[in-house]
Amino acid sequence: MSQREQVEAFMKQMESFAETMKSSVGIPAIIDPRTGATMWYDQRELKLRYMISIEKIKKFFDALNEGKILATKCKSTGRIMFPPQIECPDDVGGEVEWVEMPTEGELVTWTVINIKPYSFSHYDDYIVGIARMPNGVNVLSWVRCRDPSRLKPGVKVRLLVVKREPEGYLTYELEPLEAP
Repeated sequence: MSQREQVEAFMKQMESFAETMKSSVGIPAIIDPRTGATMWYDQRELKLRYMISIEKIKKFFDALNEGKILATKCKSTGRIMFPPQIECPDDVGGEVEWVEMPTEGELVTWTVINIKPYSFSHYDDYIVGIARMPNGVNVLSWVRCRDPSRLKPGVKVRLLVVKREPEGYLTYELEPLEAP
């Protein structure tokens, strides 16, 4: 049974219990098995879709389409911001310029994600890591690696543009230079 199917089965069980409680005490309440606390069980399903403006950082997405990964750099402080920001936290109102990110860095840390948010449950387990780039920026992203036991701090990684499937959008990931 997939994780999504397990979640759906659990939610059906909770809904059934909430219906029983609603019939007996008048409210859709459940008892949290860990804490024993009475919890309200909202019976409306929430699906969240959103739109946010990317107009001020559109250059970042345009560059992904060209196979490049950009950051912004504060003209007055020299601070490099990744993912890009339109304002420097150290000089609000100051100007920023676009700079290309280095393509190689060193893995600092990583973790395997096997308990995923519902919206990511269609993915196999995946690795998220942080790499330190030569410009001092730490990059957080997925790591393309089939065997996480072969990863270690200091492993050289490449920052690359990838197409995330099945959604089909461009993003960036880290990939070990030596195929672990």
